[in-house]
Amino acid sequence: MNKENLYIDINVLQTVPSSNINRDDTGTPKTAMYGGVTRSRVSSQSWKRVIRQAFQKESNDEDWLKGYRTKKVSALLSQRIQDLKPDLDEDAATKAANDLLKTAGLKVKLDKKNGEFLTGALLFVSKGQLNKLAQYAIDNPDLGEKKSKELKETKKELKQILLNDNSLALAMFGRMVADDPSLNVDAAVQVAHAISTHEIVPEFDYFTAIDDKRKEDEAGSAMLGTIEYNSSTLYRYANINVNELEKNIGSDLTIKGAKLFIKEFISTMPTGKENTFANKTVPQYVLVTIRKDTPVNLVSAFEDPVKSHGGYVKASIDRLENEYQATQKFVEAPVACFVLTTDHSDLKQVENLSDLLDKVGQVLAEKVSQDENDNA
Repeated sequence: MNKENLYIDINVLQTVPSSNINRDDTGTPKTAMYGGVTRSRVSSQSWKRVIRQAFQKESNDEDWLKGYRTKKVSALLSQRIQDLKPDLDEDAATKAANDLLKTAGLKVKLDKKNGEFLTGALLFVSKGQLNKLAQYAIDNPDLGEKKSKELKETKKELKQILLNDNSLALAMFGRMVADDPSLNVDAAVQVAHAISTHEIVPEFDYFTAIDDKRKEDEAGSAMLGTIEYNSSTLYRYANINVNELEKNIGSDLTIKGAKLFIKEFISTMPTGKENTFANKTVPQYVLVTIRKDTPVNLVSAFEDPVKSHGGYVKASIDRLENEYQATQKFVEAPVACFVLTTDHSDLKQVENLSDLLDKVGQVLAEKVSQDENDNA
């Protein structure tokens, strides 16, 4: 029997004061047009990056949380080869790393400017994969001399290494390898660009900087400029495909990984201009639903922008809960629904973040156990 689909929707409302946490190439805070008005926007990429960094900090040397998205895979692999075989010099380790990567079907070129070997694009690789690749290179020192028939079988073995032992970030956000699409990993998570629930008007901070050693009779500033910023109540959304996550990281880590993602999605914030604005806040409202049929992004609650009547948070919560109820006409009722908020909610509330994560874990454990029994 096939497993039932299982999706986790995470909806967050978070008010952010004057800030510029995610800017474009001109330094301007990112925006989007929605419902005919300009909204503040924070890209999904920026939020995914801080979540990946949070996974690393949570790791406590657990390999399943360690991963790297980099062009410098050759250097990482070379260092790991030397760690496992200290008598190998740097040049020999670099050659072994490059031979292995090329055999696996990945292009590696020397960057003459920096003297480093780089892959053609950023490559997501886990610590577990690096460890096994390094050991494979040590056990097969003649990779660069193998004939085509032998290389074909070797490539299959290397492919299996690169498709197993995924880190949580790799399992969550996936991997695309243009050199060899068979090494792709389908993402188990979708993250939407956060947008404000209301219209925003860009603002500008004109600033000057005075030289501390300026003479008393010396006029003028040593530096002046402007920074664009805005303030907003953001609607943030992400979903987890539980079955895809289990496929990517294994059943033993699926529940633990899902809970950790929910925690970091709720708790993290991109760090753009944070020293200038000190804008770190926590959400005012979190709605988590567990569904069997389809993920549901509730941004349509804000297609008609919220109008301010002493703030946007309370009105945004009401809009979101009304939209959640309205969507029940089109989708199945969720398996479970939990709300964590600083305000009032008509839905089932939990006490705090730990309580929310525990309850989500309990529902997932019951569903995973049920699926295992049904497929036994």
